[in-house]
Amino acid sequence: MRALSQHSDLTLLAVASVGNILGSVLNYWLGRGAARFHGHRWFPVSDASLARGQAWFSRWGQGVVLLAWVPIIGDPITVVAGVMRMRFLPFVILVSLSKTLRYMVVLGLFNLVT
Repeated sequence: MRALSQHSDLTLLAVASVGNILGSVLNYWLGRGAARFHGHRWFPVSDASLARGQAWFSRWGQGVVLLAWVPIIGDPITVVAGVMRMRFLPFVILVSLSKTLRYMVVLGLFNLVT
């Protein structure tokens, strides 16, 4: 906890958010590029899993990217957004909002208990 007190809340929020957003952007571009390899024997995602992800994304729309902050399902959502060729600017805006709000809540809770 002492190390955290050396930095302002704004710095912690910015670093955590930017790092997480950049990770999601990488996932997005991996999804865009990997889609062309679908159907190859070595492709790491089964046809059924990919179809399920695409159907889920199509059903709920681009707003599902707001769930990118959720552990376990957040990363696959950002990859599927790339596979589905979601426009990049709306993707970045929604992911940025999602990730930053997550860390605002975490920081707020941390400040409450310390």
